[in-house]
Amino acid sequence: MNRLGFIFSTLLVALALASSMLFVVDQRQFGVVYALGQIKEVIIEPGLNFKLPPPFQNVSYIDKRLLTLDSTDAEPMLTAEKQRVVIDWYVRWRISEPSEYIRNVGTNEAAGASQLNRVVRNAFQEEINKRTVKELLSLKREALMADVKSEVLAQVRGAKPWGVDVIDVRITRVDYVDAITESVYRRMEAERKRVANELRSTGAAEGEKIRADADRQREVTVANAYRDAQKIKGEGDAEASRIYAEAFGRDAQFAKFYRSLDAYRTSFGKKSDVMVVDPSSSEFFDALRGNTSPASSRK
Repeated sequence: MNRLGFIFSTLLVALALASSMLFVVDQRQFGVVYALGQIKEVIIEPGLNFKLPPPFQNVSYIDKRLLTLDSTDAEPMLTAEKQRVVIDWYVRWRISEPSEYIRNVGTNEAAGASQLNRVVRNAFQEEINKRTVKELLSLKREALMADVKSEVLAQVRGAKPWGVDVIDVRITRVDYVDAITESVYRRMEAERKRVANELRSTGAAEGEKIRADADRQREVTVANAYRDAQKIKGEGDAEASRIYAEAFGRDAQFAKFYRSLDAYRTSFGKKSDVMVVDPSSSEFFDALRGNTSPASSRK
């Protein structure tokens, strides 16, 4: 029984020793083997690897994927015309030389991100000091990002290389600080109101001009129509007078009798009409009394 226990314990110890000597490097990582605190080997290819058991050798891992560093502070920067602006940016970077990275930066990605953040911010501050706000918002922003990338690469590849590659540097936002932004918005609002009032004034003036022209045309049209109507009316009255004169000239008595009948029809059109006239002294009733008739005139 003791022999079986000894064998089982021996196997457990052997397995523990073997597990401490074997390690797997993922395809997304670098494997760094340390021997008594010094870098012994850097494993780039993924797979199963061997090392001495601790404390003789230890292993740590560093991410070799493309990493993103976003700006974290909102400290304003001064432009060439001394305007305070806030920018948001990001950097795409990766660890290319693990040995140099560990010696000069740190043993994890956070150490590199912290130092890279400081370098990138200083580079942006230096380049923004040379440019105006207009240039930051124009196509020259591409040149700014290229210059910042060049400065950052010069820093990480200097006398003590960081062992990193900076792939890209990008600006995502450029804005004034809150106090200036509010002032800019107020100026923009005032300018828009000024333009709106100017357009309203121009529109009102054009409206008055159109209405005045329409009134003038209406008056001209009414006057011309009245003139034409009076002309037509005059021609009609002249034609009627001519016809009446011609009728009177042919048979004056009959024309007088006909006009008397027409006058009676007009005067007594309604039963309720009342006329107070002396029949004996008025010529209005001559036709009724028989003093004037077509027959008598012909006789």
